[in-house]
Amino acid sequence: MTRTVITACVAVLLFMTTGCQPTDPSLAQRLPQRTTYTSPAVTGDATSQVTSSTDEIDLVEQVASHRRAYRQSLVLLTQHYNVVGNNRKLDWAEEELRALDRMPQYRYIIDAEVLPPTLTASERLPAADTLYLNAVETQREAEPIGILKDEELLRVALDKYNQMIRKYPTSDKIDDAAYRMAGIYEYFKDYEIALLCYQRAYQWDPDTPYPARFMAAQILDKRLHRRAEALELYQEAVLREAKYPDWKAYGERRIKELSQATQ
Repeated sequence: MTRTVITACVAVLLFMTTGCQPTDPSLAQRLPQRTTYTSPAVTGDATSQVTSSTDEIDLVEQVASHRRAYRQSLVLLTQHYNVVGNNRKLDWAEEELRALDRMPQYRYIIDAEVLPPTLTASERLPAADTLYLNAVETQREAEPIGILKDEELLRVALDKYNQMIRKYPTSDKIDDAAYRMAGIYEYFKDYEIALLCYQRAYQWDPDTPYPARFMAAQILDKRLHRRAEALELYQEAVLREAKYPDWKAYGERRIKELSQATQ
């Protein structure tokens, strides 16, 4: 058992060192512009130039892959030390795992940003509905009432929502997925990404059945302190999302307060 666990750890660590390339061919089409980096390489007395050509998508995919492999290696290590009964090293591995989970992990390439605001949530597609409902179920499993949220499952739900939007960009569920993604990003305190997702929800469906404009305005207002933009969006939300009386009352109050602050 111990040998098997150690072998698995080594295999995962090897995966970390080799990295991976994106398997989705559409990734290469999102950001076609490439950047070339040149660095000196010294061999003996001769100096040659080593040029590597890559793009942002490649780099970000590699970072994400290494993160996942690193975390999985730590999980395997904690399992190993638990099996062999080495409590001291188990404490070390668990503390490192907790520190990794507390560390900010930025996505850098955001699907809500890469996909254009001009998508239209227009078609009822059964396959897209199935993917969306599967993601919703995963999110519900991650958010049990009265219990701490399972952050790993929340990330799985995010990936499922993203997959649905990428595969079915005309589905009438893309605004629903964007709205739910925004809520998860808010939980993780990734407010810039949450804002983009709320914006995509009402851009992709101007009549989205969610208070997406109010939520976006609140992030601009309270989290990012971009009050001029927040004021404008509150004004739009009061007109377009008046069916939410509590939000409407809140928006009208903030419009008044922000307008007075600018006078």
